[in-house]
Amino acid sequence: MIGATTSGELRAHNRVRLLRAVHDCGATRTRSQLTRDLRLARGTASVLVAGLAEDELLHEEPAREHARGRPTQVPGPHPRGPLALAVDVREDAWELAACELGGRTETLDLRPHDGTPEGVLRPLGEAVAAHRRRLGHRVVGLGVAFAGPVRHGGLVDIAHLGWRSVDVPRLLGPDVPALVVGNDTAFAALAEARRGRLQGVRVGVHLHVDFDLGGVLVVDGRPLGGASGTGAEFGHMPLTGGDRPCPCGAIGCWSMDVGANALLRHVGLAYGGGRGRAQAERVLAASEEAVAANARALGRGIAALVNAHDPEVVTLSGHGVELRERAGKALLAACEPRLMAIRRDHPPRIEGSALGWRGALVGGMESVFDAFLTPECVEMWRENRPDQGRDTPERQNVMNSTLKG
Repeated sequence: MIGATTSGELRAHNRVRLLRAVHDCGATRTRSQLTRDLRLARGTASVLVAGLAEDELLHEEPAREHARGRPTQVPGPHPRGPLALAVDVREDAWELAACELGGRTETLDLRPHDGTPEGVLRPLGEAVAAHRRRLGHRVVGLGVAFAGPVRHGGLVDIAHLGWRSVDVPRLLGPDVPALVVGNDTAFAALAEARRGRLQGVRVGVHLHVDFDLGGVLVVDGRPLGGASGTGAEFGHMPLTGGDRPCPCGAIGCWSMDVGANALLRHVGLAYGGGRGRAQAERVLAASEEAVAANARALGRGIAALVNAHDPEVVTLSGHGVELRERAGKALLAACEPRLMAIRRDHPPRIEGSALGWRGALVGGMESVFDAFLTPECVEMWRENRPDQGRDTPERQNVMNSTLKG
């Protein structure tokens, strides 16, 4: 294998390949299937699984359905195995979740906030530190999604909250685990590529609609972050011909016409600063005119992106799913005439996300496991975990999550 020059290096490489395969399939494939997928010898796979179980990284359960004879085993997360913490910081609240190898997530905390950097990040840092103390060595990292550009080093700008170059690692404090900070749309796009409707898609566009709109190009399963990591900002392109000043500093941004803020403005309600989610949801449910206006603006912008990038699929998350469901005809009527003729012959699919509002959390989880699933980090886990013996966990312990203690 590339990079493996000794039997020990090859074994370490194959351990990570197997863990990655279990994670990517959602812990649904049998050991035999994984053995074939990875082109491993049956004996090699047995040794690898046994070693990973001993290191409390995997645990096998019998498949729910199997032929007569010896039950088929399905490798999955160990009940004392690694956990990724993930946070979705929206403009009015944050949600903290723990995620197992394989992708199952469980919400640990959900709180509103006042929109200030200190009011958001210091309580969040305290909550993360408390859960890390409770979960101990199992926590291998923290992925945090923000509704704005994220520059190298964890500097975050959220225009609608007035955040400018906020130092996220400093305000979270020293008691958080290995940290990955990302844009919520980029994380949602990563999740869609791993576990949603962009799986196997070579070129796609993902659009996330919350209070405003973010979007990113996804190539071969990876969101394109740009030179400084701030590339998931399609919402700040002048795609709809507007001339309103945007809090980001530009004029005529697409996001001024799509999202909860635009819904509120359409019916004359106050907007901005993370206010009005409940009111916006009522508008979304009741005002056909406001929803159609949002959908038309969304469709016009999608046409411009399709002409520029030639995606196979355009996926929508957040309120974008509801806009497509409630006003799909208005969306397409605004999109199709603006497509180049060659695009109209074979337009891309426009689909709602398979993950709903969970994409940013799932993407944060994926970013943590991307960092963890390396030979170096897996070996560090083996060396540093507490010695809890080599007992085999009972089925009851595995099936009932230990995430909440």
